[in-house]
Amino acid sequence: MTATGPTGRQDGFTLIEVLVAFVIAMLALGVAYRGMLDGIAATQLSNRMQEAVSRAQSHLAAVGHGMQIGPLEQDGDDGSDFHWHVRIAPEQATPSSAAPGLVLYQVQVTESWPDPATESGQRSVMLRTRRLGIRAPGP
Repeated sequence: MTATGPTGRQDGFTLIEVLVAFVIAMLALGVAYRGMLDGIAATQLSNRMQEAVSRAQSHLAAVGHGMQIGPLEQDGDDGSDFHWHVRIAPEQATPSSAAPGLVLYQVQVTESWPDPATESGQRSVMLRTRRLGIRAPGP
């Protein structure tokens, strides 16, 4: 005599339950894996942003200490795929009567780096400040 009663059917249901549990576990692992990848990407972006701000602050500090304060556009490579651009332009069209020999300059430093995750293919950080400089002698 063979037993094909309730125990045979129960074995089939156990197999289906194990397969369903396995599929649910794989879906949960996939979501967790995606979350970890997003976290790693956010950490890397944060580190690059922090490095870019630090490099831009260094270039900003050089204005007036090794770099002239006057109308200027200058750029270059900073290493590690970073590129910098400094722009110094007079903020006032006419000199102030309160300080005839001084001019207020707008100083802008941009630090950029490649990032394939963006539409433009790069990211950038821009810092702005104002500095007083001596008016360049005119004609």
